[in-house]
Amino acid sequence: MSETSLHQALGGDEGLRALVDAFYDRMDQQPDYALIRDLHPADLAGSRDKLYWFLCGWTGGPQYFQQRYGHPRLKMRHFPFSIGIAERDQWLHCMAGALLQRRVEPELAAVLMQHLAGTADWMRNRPEPGTPAGDA
Repeated sequence: MSETSLHQALGGDEGLRALVDAFYDRMDQQPDYALIRDLHPADLAGSRDKLYWFLCGWTGGPQYFQQRYGHPRLKMRHFPFSIGIAERDQWLHCMAGALLQRRVEPELAAVLMQHLAGTADWMRNRPEPGTPAGDA
């Protein structure tokens, strides 16, 4: 996989769009993801597009998000939303389920989840009970 980008390995634009759709369908339809669903607008079309555009560039494909909005500035863009451990874990679990649903090769899914886990943890912006305020 060293010469193949994650974007290509995941099926290019079409594969990433299908993954994002599976992710948001799960989030929208399964009560296990209520915390993160509540952080999104009623109409998920814009959220679907933004995640798809971001993931295309983040995985080594076309920089659709940057072409539209500039640097992703993920933490800044998510600052208005309260994101703690529970939200992080729901997001990651939902994505892991979407990868399974899309039958992404387990080794490739593990690589992607490893990268996403670091980013998801970095996105936390709410202190958790029993932790110092700076450990969000």
